[in-house]
Amino acid sequence: MYVCIVASAQELPDIEELHGLDPDATIVFYNLKLDILRGDLGAPAFPSKEFQDRFLSEVKPVYYLRTRQYSRSTPNPPFMVNYQGCLFRSYPGQFQTLLDTGNGKYRRVEGNSVRPALGEFKQQLTDALKVEGILQEEGKTLDFLRTGYKTTTWWEEERENASDSWKT
Repeated sequence: MYVCIVASAQELPDIEELHGLDPDATIVFYNLKLDILRGDLGAPAFPSKEFQDRFLSEVKPVYYLRTRQYSRSTPNPPFMVNYQGCLFRSYPGQFQTLLDTGNGKYRRVEGNSVRPALGEFKQQLTDALKVEGILQEEGKTLDFLRTGYKTTTWWEEERENASDSWKT
């Protein structure tokens, strides 16, 4: 077993090489923040985007915690709603969308065996606020203008040569 702690995007190919040298060994990634590192792929002096398809898409998250904060304007007081939540998983459990209810407490909004894209995660939090009456339905046109046509990052999209292991 190998344990890799806090590797940079430039060091990820070294971990791939380690896997190639000992393919049957378990490699544990600890605190790599792969979502952030994936965003660097393809930039000068970084591994290419194909690295995601070839290697990173095979990495299965067993403990995952990603917090996000959002703001949304409303036509009624308080005119601005700040909300936050986290996407959480402890393997083999589900990916859970958790809404921050204040005072360090979270409420489970949704659970799924497949990791939602960050745009879908945000929509799950927003839908929970609509159910609670904090936000109102505004119609399809305004919803589209708020979210745009693209709600996923390049590596969250279906890719021909990529594995889905990182999502399950």
